Amino acid sequence: MDAVDAVDAVALLEVAEDAGARARRQEAAAFREVEARYPQVREALDRQLEAGQPAAGFRLASALVPFWISTARIDDGDAWFDRALGTTSGVDAGRARALYDHGYLVFWAGRYDVSQARFTEAMAAAEALGDGSLQGLVLAGSARVALSTDVAEAVRLLRQALVVTEDLDDGDPGRSSSLHVLGVALQMSGDLEGAREVMSARLATGRASGDPSIVWVESANLSMVERRLGHLERAEELSRLALQVVAVRGDEMPVAWVVNGLAAATAASGRTERAATLLGFAAAMLERAGGAWPPDEREQHEETLAGVRAVLHPDVLDAALARGAGLSAEDGVAYALHG
Repeated sequence: MDAVDAVDAVALLEVAEDAGARARRQEAAAFREVEARYPQVREALDRQLEAGQPAAGFRLASALVPFWISTARIDDGDAWFDRALGTTSGVDAGRARALYDHGYLVFWAGRYDVSQARFTEAMAAAEALGDGSLQGLVLAGSARVALSTDVAEAVRLLRQALVVTEDLDDGDPGRSSSLHVLGVALQMSGDLEGAREVMSARLATGRASGDPSIVWVESANLSMVERRLGHLERAEELSRLALQVVAVRGDEMPVAWVVNGLAAATAASGRTERAATLLGFAAAMLERAGGAWPPDEREQHEETLAGVRAVLHPDVLDAALARGAGLSAEDGVAYALHG
């Protein structure tokens, strides 16, 4: 690539990395500039490979993962990572991180086989590099996949991740991810008090550090635990808090997860028709986002749907689901928050 191309590539990387940071802060329109320059971004990714500069491409692609997830472009990222990783080899930090990022990206579309294959490759590379933070991320990623079939194995992987990252600060990405997924795994294993302890600690950390991403994620997860413990008002309160945070950006996938939790608490409190409307809205949002329910959310969704189906007449249930599915993102959020 000539000098001008190199300058452009650096500028695009800065735009992508800044957008990711803004998205983590839950800023509205965090990805506006990336969206506006996306054709250039795609060209830069391809040209970096063609010019024999995979390291630069990997860094830009890794920075784009939140954008790809948030804008229903998982297929774009999947195709680029697949091509780039298939034409490179060896162990270096950029490629190792790209292996993890590819696995993480496709996990949210439910492509668990591809996801785990990438995590396996990434783990070997992270161990060879002695990168404890990346090992923590990869182990947490493998645990996410394991939650679909073997919750006990997921817990084991996460305990291993905490050992690997024990010398790192809780804010380190590898350790933070491990703690986050551990709370989910404990909840799914039936250890509700253990899950509550982990999630509450992370929620307190998020509030103390002013990190809205941790606040909404752990509020949503803790809502599920509180509901299972029978604390329905607290569960609804936590889901509404999470929704107020994610609604600022309006990303369809996290909105779907949070509304899914609110539907579960609503159904448990006996408002089954309203819960069915929320379920219809959540499912439609997830479909538009190009995602699949992660294991804990799928379990919650199926359980809630079975519960309302047992109470409502089929015609009433179908009408409520359709009503929810027909709501716009803005109207659906307003309905969830205010009725």
